[in-house]
Amino acid sequence: MDDQEYRRQARRAMLLKLAASGALGAGGIAGLVRAALAADSGDVLQGIRYAAGNVMIDGKPVARGQKLQPGQIITTGPAADTVFVVGSHAFYQRENSSFTMEDNAAVTTLRYLSGKILSVFGKGRSNLVTKTATIGIRGTGCYIEAEEQRTYFCLCYGSAMVTPSKNAGAKKLIQTKHHENPVYIGASDVMKSAPVINHTDDELIMLENMVGRRPPFYGKTDYTY
Repeated sequence: MDDQEYRRQARRAMLLKLAASGALGAGGIAGLVRAALAADSGDVLQGIRYAAGNVMIDGKPVARGQKLQPGQIITTGPAADTVFVVGSHAFYQRENSSFTMEDNAAVTTLRYLSGKILSVFGKGRSNLVTKTATIGIRGTGCYIEAEEQRTYFCLCYGSAMVTPSKNAGAKKLIQTKHHENPVYIGASDVMKSAPVINHTDDELIMLENMVGRRPPFYGKTDYTY
């Protein structure tokens, strides 16, 4: 078994653990899909839905149901991960990652300080900021790996304007239906094609249904990823 397949199976095991714990509802992922589509937005549970290992908000251990407030920083240590909901957005944050968000009337700014985070977004304008890029989105799903000198960005579906931090003139509109155009964005103005890595359709289904939605590919593909 290669490393990528090992990680894929580990993530699927995490989903099964979530289902068993009740975080995904009594019917597991499939049950959550049905239940969330039938629920209105008032039924969306906010805050930390799952946390394993060393997960902190502003340096203090998280508790299930705890909410992430604007300006607070949520971090994960080695072998730690967490799933949480903020408004109409949901996130799966992996090990050794750091994330914060700021909100005002015009736009939500989400800062991917380091590490690996899968995100799905509701309506409204959001700016995703890493060390090497600013990404403007509305109601999409994406996976980011934020490093000091490079950002991996997969727009899983939707539309995004990607602007390298050091060259605003090199901005690029990306539109996808199912992971078609992942990119690496370097510390210079370089933007290169990349493979699909380290995230799955099952995870996207899980996150979207935590906020009462389903991804646009649901029921239309064999969930290749």
